[in-house]
Amino acid sequence: MEFDFVTTEDNVATYRSSHEIFVGLIREVRELSRKKPEATMSTGKVKIVNRVIEDLLTFLKDGQEGKYLEVLDTQALPQVSDAVLTMVQFETAIDKFRDRHLRRVQGKMYWITKELLASWEEKASEAG
Repeated sequence: MEFDFVTTEDNVATYRSSHEIFVGLIREVRELSRKKPEATMSTGKVKIVNRVIEDLLTFLKDGQEGKYLEVLDTQALPQVSDAVLTMVQFETAIDKFRDRHLRRVQGKMYWITKELLASWEEKASEAG
């Protein structure tokens, strides 16, 4: 089988470990933005968001959307509304990553990874 997009098990593991945390963070930052969009984020909040964003960048930076992604500035702290904008870019890139690499094959969902394809090739050659 041919797949247009292939990732690694390490990238999938990072996606799995950081995705839900990111979803929770963006929900909270959006809520803060509704209340006080012009408020400046604290250094602590920026560091928390950046820890997750840095994990996400390990597998998103090489994707098509990667050139638009960057961590929040810890020197010139962003306003909450600016942080939401940055995080929405990550949210979109995460969704694209999942859409490109999670595929239904013979009725089952698989993350298309180099390791998975290698194991399928090995099984095919053993059976062949």
